[in-house]
Amino acid sequence: MPKIPLIAVVGPTASGKTALAVEIAKIKSGEIVSADSMQIYKGISIASAAPTKAEMQGIPHHMFEFLNPEQSYSVADYVNRANSVISDIYSRNKQPIIVGGTGLYVNSLTFGINFTEQPVNLELRQKLEQDYDLLGGQEMLNRLSVFDQVAAARLNIADKRRIVRAFEIFETTGITVTEQNRLSRTAPSVYDTTYIGITYKNRELLYERINKRVDVMLQNGLIEEAETTLNLPLGTAAAQAIGHKELHAYFKGEKDLQEAVEDLKRSTRRYAKRQLTWFRRNPDINWIYADETQNCVERALDIIKEREQKHEE
Repeated sequence: MPKIPLIAVVGPTASGKTALAVEIAKIKSGEIVSADSMQIYKGISIASAAPTKAEMQGIPHHMFEFLNPEQSYSVADYVNRANSVISDIYSRNKQPIIVGGTGLYVNSLTFGINFTEQPVNLELRQKLEQDYDLLGGQEMLNRLSVFDQVAAARLNIADKRRIVRAFEIFETTGITVTEQNRLSRTAPSVYDTTYIGITYKNRELLYERINKRVDVMLQNGLIEEAETTLNLPLGTAAAQAIGHKELHAYFKGEKDLQEAVEDLKRSTRRYAKRQLTWFRRNPDINWIYADETQNCVERALDIIKEREQKHEE
């Protein structure tokens, strides 16, 4: 069965992914599918930098702002829905283009990871969450590294949910998350993916873009938007959105506004670094450096054309 040709535009926050993907879609008769774990939620469009109607330029966008912020959404949920959306786009002779900076979403979708139902032990999960709160993320990762060094190196100390889940799966099944991920990749992907990454060679230029984006978000009403998620349960993904959680400290009187905004800019820069680290692991990504490329759209189209010609040979 022939694979579905898929274009994936990836990179760190504020690098210009959306603008590039829209231009590609206009030329390739494409439709865009989000690969961003925050842009799926309603009510946090400013913090998540979800594209506006003007930025979409009439290109159909899918899987943006369809979920209530108090709802949970797993990677398996994302992959199942994205597969269905992409299949529909392709059936209408349109080019599916996924765009986003959530590396786990991109990899899980394009690598063809087969998610199986994992056992849930709520009592054990609650105990592990208490352990995390008591010991902290770093100590939990230290303990995780005893039986799963790969997962411990991959996870961020602030990612409470996935750290707890790694322990829960191992203690319930005796199999590590890393081994389960390996076993889930035994089936070939249904996609023939052309990966295009966009970033800046000069990291300081990217950081300047991030700082300016935060300033624009504040002008566009980020403070008012963040206040709406103040009382969401802490375990929900939307409550942990960068751009909201930093401002929650301001609302609670723990920091003044200037301190909270500086924390937000710092958190976003650190997130961009983590995104780049994640995507650098994929050798198939064709990188475009916006500060060294005269026309990023032309370069992206050249990359796509080169891959199409290879398949014709």
